[in-house]
Amino acid sequence: MLTDFLISNNIQFFTSGWVQFATSFGLSFCIMLLFGNSFVRLMRKWQGQGQPISENVPLEHRKKVGTPSMGGILIVLSILVASIFFMPMNSIPAWIALGALVAFGMIGFADDYKKIKSQSKKASNGLSPSLRLLLEAICVVILAYFVNKTMPGYVPSLSIVLGSSIVLPLDAVGLGFLYYVFAYFVICGSANATNITDGLDGMLSKLYLPVLIVLVVALYGATRIGFMDAVMFLPQASGLYAVLGAAFGAVLGFLWFNAKPASIFMGDVGSLALGGFMGTVAMLLKSEIIMGVAAGMMVLILLSSFIQTMCFKITRKITGTGKRVFLRAPLHHHFEELGWPETKIVDRFFVISILFAGLALILLKFA
Repeated sequence: MLTDFLISNNIQFFTSGWVQFATSFGLSFCIMLLFGNSFVRLMRKWQGQGQPISENVPLEHRKKVGTPSMGGILIVLSILVASIFFMPMNSIPAWIALGALVAFGMIGFADDYKKIKSQSKKASNGLSPSLRLLLEAICVVILAYFVNKTMPGYVPSLSIVLGSSIVLPLDAVGLGFLYYVFAYFVICGSANATNITDGLDGMLSKLYLPVLIVLVVALYGATRIGFMDAVMFLPQASGLYAVLGAAFGAVLGFLWFNAKPASIFMGDVGSLALGGFMGTVAMLLKSEIIMGVAAGMMVLILLSSFIQTMCFKITRKITGTGKRVFLRAPLHHHFEELGWPETKIVDRFFVISILFAGLALILLKFA
C-alpha cells in the first residue's frame, strides 16, 4: 500500500526488496512491542484460567497454569499489517503467503478456543485430529493450486524442483496429483512440526528465526540471476521481501514476551499459522528441500512424536503392552524427564537449529 504510493510518486528507493524487508520488519516488530503488554492483559482477562496444561507433560509444566494463550493472534495481525503496508499490492506470491498464514491461523484459533473453553487437561482437548487434518488438507490443495499458477512459463506445470537443475514434471506423466501430495507433506508437515515444537517457553521463536533467514537468502537467490546455483530464478517472488520481513519482526517481537517465564503462549493460532506460512513460502520459492533441512530440529521433534506413537501402538498390538522409545514425547519433554532445565533445552536446540540452517545455506550455494 505505502510502497505503491511512494513508487507512484517517484520515490524509487522503495523499489528495493531490502528496503521493503527492513521497513516491514521494523513496523511488525514495533507493533509487537507497543501492543504486546496490552494484548497479554486482554487475553488474561478474556481467557480467565488461560490455556489448560495437558496431563501428558512433565510436572514442571503444571506451574505454568493460568498463563494466557493465543498470542499468535497478535503475530498474525502484525505480519498482515506490516506486509500490506510495504509489499507491492499486485504481488500474487505475497498474497498467497498471507493467505496461508490466515488460513492455518484460523484452524489454530478454532483449536485454541475449544481448548480454553473446555478447560480439559486431556491432550486431545482441541479439534479432533481427523477434522484438523481434513481442514489442513483443504487449505493445502487451494494453496498448492495457486502456487502452481504463479510459476513462470519455463517451470513445468505441477512440477517438483530439486535444486535448480532437476525438475520433475509430474503433470507430463499423468501423475499431477502427486504434486498435491507433495504439497501436503511440505505445508501440512511444516504446520504440524511448528505446532509440536511450540512446547517450551521461547523455543518455537528461536528455532523458527534461523529458518526464516534461510528463506530470505533463498528469496534473494531466486530474484538474482546466477547468485545461487541451487535456486531457480523466480523474479515474481520479489514481493515476498516485505512479507518475510514482517514475519521476522513479529516472531522476534513475540520472543520478548514468550521468553522464560512466558507472559503468554503462542497457541495453535500462532504455531500453525507460522508453519503453514513457512511451508507455503518454501513452495513459492521452489526451495522445499532446503527448507526441510533448515527446519531440521523441528523435523526431529516431529519425528520423535511420530516414532513414540507408532512404537507404542505396534508393540501394544503385538505384546499387549505398549513400549516407548523416549521417556516422554516430543523430544524436548524427553530431555526434561532426564533433568535438563527448560532454558538449557531451548538454547541447545537453538544451537542445533543454527547448524541446520548453516547446512541449508551451503546446499543453497553448492547443491
